[in-house]
Amino acid sequence: MDSDLFSRRRAARFAQLLDEANGGRRHHVRSRADESLTALVAVGQRLVAERPDIEVDAEFRSGLRAMLVATAERDGMGAATTTTPARTTEAASRGSLLGAVTARQIRARGAILVGIAAGAVAVSGISAASEDAVPGDALYGMKRSTERAQLALTGSDLSRGQLFLDFARTRLDEAGTLRGDLAGFSAVLDDMDADTRQGVRLLTTTAAQRSDPAGLDAVNTFVTGQRKAVGGLLDGASRAERDRTRRSLALLDAIRKRSDALRAAIACGLPAPVASDALGPAPATCPSDR
Repeated sequence: MDSDLFSRRRAARFAQLLDEANGGRRHHVRSRADESLTALVAVGQRLVAERPDIEVDAEFRSGLRAMLVATAERDGMGAATTTTPARTTEAASRGSLLGAVTARQIRARGAILVGIAAGAVAVSGISAASEDAVPGDALYGMKRSTERAQLALTGSDLSRGQLFLDFARTRLDEAGTLRGDLAGFSAVLDDMDADTRQGVRLLTTTAAQRSDPAGLDAVNTFVTGQRKAVGGLLDGASRAERDRTRRSLALLDAIRKRSDALRAAIACGLPAPVASDALGPAPATCPSDR
């Protein structure tokens, strides 16, 4: 792979080819680099579609995990963090240094790096070593990076929405390990709620645009299972932990209410809502029969 891969023009063209490969609109441009870039797009798709279904040996997993933790601690890599406004601010600061580079070029470079990283993760087994990491572990940053790579390689809003809900389930599992650490517990639930909103917004928007309740079915299935699991956090929790948990339960109740309202709007033939909020389209009420 030559270093020119990361030039601005090639990066922009690579982003266009990725869009087309994932079902996006076709771009009526051609580049001398198309042949090599198309091959890279194909490799990326094969890594996702043909990832071998294998069971990682427990001894190998433990050994690899120990090695990576030691390396991360030694080199200061993979610091255990959750998503915070500070990280968002840091990313924005880095973006400002790119000057005239367009948003598409930024996404293109990110897509290249994420694609390469995702391929390396899939092949090396690092994801297997980090999948059980929780906040406070040296490999937790790698776990979250793997999730971002999965999102970058997901082609449709429907699939991306379902993936966000999977991440929300993962955050809930992590919260169960942080009892007694109110700051960590609350931070993970904040991330869980953020993933939930992102996933629900994508699924409800898709349902409204297509007048198809399939996305709402996924939302309702998630809410039913997630609400029961989140409710389990109340058992044996401190007062502060219970208060924080109830906020997540209230969010799930609001999501179910929104899903039911959208389903009713689709059933009675209302047009796609114009108004929208953190949970996606806000439908009008169907006219009552008289």
